[in-house]
Amino acid sequence: MAAVLETIQQSLLELLANTIEFLPAIALSILVILATRFSALPIRRLTRTVVEKITSNFSLQLLAVQIANVGVWLLGILLCGILLFPNLGLGDIIALVGLSSVAVGFAFQDIFKNFLAGILLLLNQPFQVGDQIIVSDYEGTVETIDIRSTKIRNYQGEQIVVPNAVVFTNAIEVLTEKACRRTDLGIGLDYNTSLPDARELLSRVAREVDGVLAEPQVEVDIVEFGASSIDFVVRYWTRPTQAIVRRTRTEVIMALKAACDRTGLNIPYPIRTVYFFDQQQFADATPTRQQADNGKANQEVASDFN
Repeated sequence: MAAVLETIQQSLLELLANTIEFLPAIALSILVILATRFSALPIRRLTRTVVEKITSNFSLQLLAVQIANVGVWLLGILLCGILLFPNLGLGDIIALVGLSSVAVGFAFQDIFKNFLAGILLLLNQPFQVGDQIIVSDYEGTVETIDIRSTKIRNYQGEQIVVPNAVVFTNAIEVLTEKACRRTDLGIGLDYNTSLPDARELLSRVAREVDGVLAEPQVEVDIVEFGASSIDFVVRYWTRPTQAIVRRTRTEVIMALKAACDRTGLNIPYPIRTVYFFDQQQFADATPTRQQADNGKANQEVASDFN
């Protein structure tokens, strides 16, 4: 029994000695982590300042800042590993990385996928911060493009965080890529309308609306004979942002309605013609008495001729 107690005591003493010996490395590792955290911000600022002098591309500036931030943290973690495991050789590190890469890859595949997609988005630049886009089921203004996600502010003021993998693998509609954007506005006029006069009136009124650009010019097309009207499409151009498009559309609708009222052009309601008839009199499946009498008279006339 005494031997067992002595063995336990010896093990505890060795464990305590190893812990005391290990404490300086743990303390230094904590200091390295803290130094890494507090040095990341100045390094990001320094990187942004340097990159701004090299290129004016905001996406590349953002990519450089984020790579610098990741690099600082990787360096800090590597220094912690060296301090905690000073006897760990380069070959051991490579073997450890090789064994853990598969498990880490499966565990963090979505993170790595979004990370790579974020880098490709920042390099290819299909859109920039401030653009209004439609991607998947989301529409709004791009606020930031991070390594992991893209933040979009929709028109209701809500922020949407979209993973970069979703952005990269879906079709993207960039609404503000050009300096102007076309709106197609339909309007129907009745069949008594003079088409050349109506076409000229709609074009002139749309051109006079504030917010409609002079170039490209307004176009008015006659598209089809509708059920109750002849259908026109007024095509005009505005600045591309959604707020301007929405406000200008309202102004154009109001101007076209007022012009039609002044000139007597009628925007008809849907018209449907309904025919009423006596179902018993015109029954095809079952002959009525009148149909039977008519048939009998026709037979008598035919027999007289014979």
